[in-house]
Amino acid sequence: MVRDDMSEAQTQRTAASVVVVDYGLGNLRSATRGLERAGAAVEITDDPAAFAGADGIVLPGVGAFREGVENAGPYREALLDAADAGTPVFGICLGMQMLLTTSEEAERAGEGDVEGLDLIPGRNVRFTGDRKVPHMGWNELAVERDHPLVEGVDGEYAYFVHSYYAEPNDENAVVARTEYGVDFPAVVADESGTVFGTQFHPEKSGETGLRILRNFVDLCAE
Repeated sequence: MVRDDMSEAQTQRTAASVVVVDYGLGNLRSATRGLERAGAAVEITDDPAAFAGADGIVLPGVGAFREGVENAGPYREALLDAADAGTPVFGICLGMQMLLTTSEEAERAGEGDVEGLDLIPGRNVRFTGDRKVPHMGWNELAVERDHPLVEGVDGEYAYFVHSYYAEPNDENAVVARTEYGVDFPAVVADESGTVFGTQFHPEKSGETGLRILRNFVDLCAE
């Protein structure tokens, strides 16, 4: 059970400066509130120069892959530089999908090959079969391997809203899975462990989501 009544000492210990990237497609208010509850000092910014001084970066996102990549274009180099420097970069929903190399979504729309950030090599694919798409609702998280982000959430439920899901090239990039007609990655991370993302929305996932956000803030504080 995650306690919401953190002591002042706990709050100070987990405090970290986190920037939330405002590129026009993120659920900024909910993400910011969640991060603040998790103990972060949050700045919403559209200035890539702010990334260098942050303890962590959150790339939220709701919408289409191509639009997300295009809108995030001015921030691409700053995000790549931050990742190279070891700054934790956390993608949420579309933000997570943008961490990968490409997406079937752009291909299906006849938009050709649209390149993501390629921080986690792989592509995003659409759900197939007779399940309703988009996938909307609460699903169980099955943790596949250790990562600070998922500490204490194995078997808990998170809230998903999406039509596409990640298929990393390397199975070791999968941190946790969820089942919706097919087992798909719910949490992915790069080899260093400092670039990662959730397909679900932690800011909408109650106590489970708050635990994940606190884990992120703790990682940033380190």
